Amino acid sequence: MKFLAIIQARCGSSRLPAKVLKDLCGKTALERVIERVRKSKYVDEVMVATTINKEDIPIVQLVSSIGTRVFAGSSQDVLDRYFQSAKLLHPEYVIRITADCPVFDAKILDDAIEKLKPETEYMAALSETLADGLDLEIMRFELLKLAWSKAQLASEREHVTLYIKNNRKQFQVQNYESTLGNLQNERWTIDEPEDYRFIKNIYEYFYRIGREDFDSVDILNYLNKNPEVREINRGFIRNEGLLISLQNDRIVKKPDEE
Repeated sequence: MKFLAIIQARCGSSRLPAKVLKDLCGKTALERVIERVRKSKYVDEVMVATTINKEDIPIVQLVSSIGTRVFAGSSQDVLDRYFQSAKLLHPEYVIRITADCPVFDAKILDDAIEKLKPETEYMAALSETLADGLDLEIMRFELLKLAWSKAQLASEREHVTLYIKNNRKQFQVQNYESTLGNLQNERWTIDEPEDYRFIKNIYEYFYRIGREDFDSVDILNYLNKNPEVREINRGFIRNEGLLISLQNDRIVKKPDEE
C-alpha cells in the first residue's frame, strides 16, 4: 500500500462536544470528511483513528457501519494512536487528516501528492497558505515510526507531527503552497459553535442548488459573493489547541518505556 489516509476523530472536544457527529445535510461531519477524502485519485484506503474512551463508541459504530476501517487507541497519546493504526497496514506514506474538516478538498490532496518529491519525508502547508480546515500532512511511515520512538514532550505525543516540525532540519521536509492564493485567514473547520453554523451554512447552500460536489473554489466564490457568511466565525485563533498544549508542556514516558 502506498497512501493510507488516517482521520483522527473523537467526541471529547471541550469547545464543541461531539462535533464530529454534528449533522450536515443528513450525514455527520465525520462521514462528510470520509467521503471527501475518498474522492482522491491516489489514496488506497481511508482509516479512522479514535480512542478507547466510552464516549467514542458511537464513532466506532458509525465508521464500522459504513464499511470503513476504524482503530481505537490512546486518547492522550495521539502519536501512538496514529502509529499503531498505521502499523496495521504499513503503507509507504501516511496522510494525516482531522475529522473537524468537513469541507476537505481531495483535489488539493491530489495536487500535493503529485508535487511530492521522491526524497521528501514530510510534506505540509508549513507556510499556512491553506484555509484552516483544508490542512493535510503527508509523511513516510518510517518517519512516523521514528517520531513515535523519539518524541518525549507531551505536546509532541498529543500533536502527531510536532516532533517532526520541531526537528525539521534533520529530515527532508517539503512545504506545500496553496494554488488558490493565500487562504491563511479563512476558517473552514469545526471547533466552536460558530464554526458549525458557518459550515452548516455552506453545506445547506450548495445542497439547495444541487451542487453536492462543491470544492474549495466554489466555497471561495460563495464567500466572496456573501461576505457576511465569513463573519459567522471570524476572530477565533488558529491552532488554539496546540498553544494550550505548549503552555502546559512536560516530559512524558514513551509507550516502550511503560
